[in-house]
Amino acid sequence: MEWSAGMKPTNSLERVLAVLEVFSETRLEWMPEDLMKELGYSRPTLYRYLKILKEAGFLMSTRNAGVTLGPKVVELDYLTRKSDVLVLAGLPHLKDLTERYSCTAMVLRWYGNKILCVASESSAKNPVSSYPRGRPMPLGRGAIARSIMAFLPKRQLVPLIERNLNDLRSVGLGDTVEDVQKSLKKIRKAGFAVAYGEVTPGAIGVAAPVFDDRQHPIAAICITIAGNLVTGAEIDRIGAEVLRVASAISAGQVQPKIRHD
Repeated sequence: MEWSAGMKPTNSLERVLAVLEVFSETRLEWMPEDLMKELGYSRPTLYRYLKILKEAGFLMSTRNAGVTLGPKVVELDYLTRKSDVLVLAGLPHLKDLTERYSCTAMVLRWYGNKILCVASESSAKNPVSSYPRGRPMPLGRGAIARSIMAFLPKRQLVPLIERNLNDLRSVGLGDTVEDVQKSLKKIRKAGFAVAYGEVTPGAIGVAAPVFDDRQHPIAAICITIAGNLVTGAEIDRIGAEVLRVASAISAGQVQPKIRHD
């Protein structure tokens, strides 16, 4: 579970998990005193939770008496690569896309308020993606987020727009929630989203959503490609390819169909 501003964990399990939530790309190591201030836990409670997490391998001690993420996290990442159905279904398609274009092709999962790359392939000499596997992507920028948001029900979509309105406004999707909704309707009609240099300078992103069996968007397929390698017509063709792949994965098709084009 991910806690946003103002939310507090309410039971022991949530309080233990909240210790893991404080680690981020900008804060990879914590001292116990800082954790107590950040989480509001008493010293006995915090040290009990740290002991549990260290014994399970989720945390480990550093030389200066701090804590950082432990080897269990790496083990779970390995197991996820072996078990995630989107990774298993997506990799053959990603390889197919990178054979057709000089690009980086990705499968990305959406959960909570985050979008994460879970699998990628690249055929570009200098890959133009700023977000490798596991690094959270912004919700208010880029084709990936928009390709998912365009297919969300209104009750889920409106709060996301409200939280990310400044970013969405800055990339020209509209000045109000209603304006952004209109822009997303156009993406929904096209079936895929395109963004120009919004996440990685010089890169064009083209993304389409992957759906679960209830037709709810849970992930996306995306190609990022250097802007100087493609024309407008080629971007449209890539969009159709990405949409085809996303639809195939949604339908449970693992192997790409052989094309003669």
